[in-house]
Amino acid sequence: MARERLPGRGCCALRRCLLAAALLLGLRLCAELQRAGPQPPALSSPPGQAPRPPGSHLQPAPGQLRGASRRQVTYVRSGRRAPARGGRSGTPEPGCCALRGRPRLKGPRWQIDLQPWAGPARSLDEEALRFLRYISTIQIACDHMSTNSLATDSSPTEKPWLVCLDDRFGLVHQIRNKQCRLYSLGLGSDDTHFEVGMASSGCEVHRFDPSIKSAHALESEHLWYHRLSIDWRDPHPAVAAQKPYSNTRKLGTILNEFGHHKIDVLKADLESAEWKVLENLILEDVLEQIGQLIFEIHLHWPGFEVSGSDSSVVRFWYSLLKELELQDFRLFHSYKDLSKPQLFLKKDIFNASSCYTLGWVNTRWK
Repeated sequence: MARERLPGRGCCALRRCLLAAALLLGLRLCAELQRAGPQPPALSSPPGQAPRPPGSHLQPAPGQLRGASRRQVTYVRSGRRAPARGGRSGTPEPGCCALRGRPRLKGPRWQIDLQPWAGPARSLDEEALRFLRYISTIQIACDHMSTNSLATDSSPTEKPWLVCLDDRFGLVHQIRNKQCRLYSLGLGSDDTHFEVGMASSGCEVHRFDPSIKSAHALESEHLWYHRLSIDWRDPHPAVAAQKPYSNTRKLGTILNEFGHHKIDVLKADLESAEWKVLENLILEDVLEQIGQLIFEIHLHWPGFEVSGSDSSVVRFWYSLLKELELQDFRLFHSYKDLSKPQLFLKKDIFNASSCYTLGWVNTRWK
């Protein structure tokens, strides 16, 4: 007689097989995930744009294209909270420069991009001729320039500081609307005709001179004096801790402290510190906040903290000025000072003066 089969024995065997298969599948999935590692988050597309396909390369923003292929290392400066102004008691200074500005978020570059050598010999003659030709060639015509500070005699204390007043560049409208702001950077110069004239026209003028007695002084209705020196670096943190009211600042730092987001005109007579200050303005993107630049440049020696062979020094100077051009500044005025020694890096060559006054206008200024 056939043996009767026990009910449920086949079902139990089937369940054990299914559980074993599920366990093996789970173990295999865990092993695959461990080998693959963590996956990067999906990139979201800006509003209004189609999602990017996986693996596609991101395109840089328009402001990042210039020099991106050559400059591999960059860093971002975090915004620092501006320190409180005023005396040790905490009493604020007069209301010229309230702390109402936002910290600048754009980060600085490490160094400028040097232009190619002027010639294969890399000689001083080649570099000097290119540089002198460049600073003597007007790049954009300006039909209306201020002339109230033009020297009418050979007095060395008065210099032709000129601004471009063509309607297309906006400065004349700012002056008419009493919304013009001028920064004047100096080192003890007695020539203030330009500043006084611009203040009389209604422009808000801030003159920075470390030699004055008061920390801040209102000379006239629109003319401020500040006992501050513009440098290409801020004080070292250890020095700043010991001297919290140090009178040396970078221009970008002062803009943050004063709450100023733009300067219509920046005038500088820094007695050979202009090259490093100009380099700092370029590297930290301060130029985009400036409408016109009027700089006195000095060529009788390399300048503060500029070193190297004579030809490499001139190449550095030229590269700085080309950076202005790359950022849409155009030379509208060039003045050769014949009252100064005719020396170029301590040499009497090329009929060059040791001092030139140059004016650039930002063609994108609104």
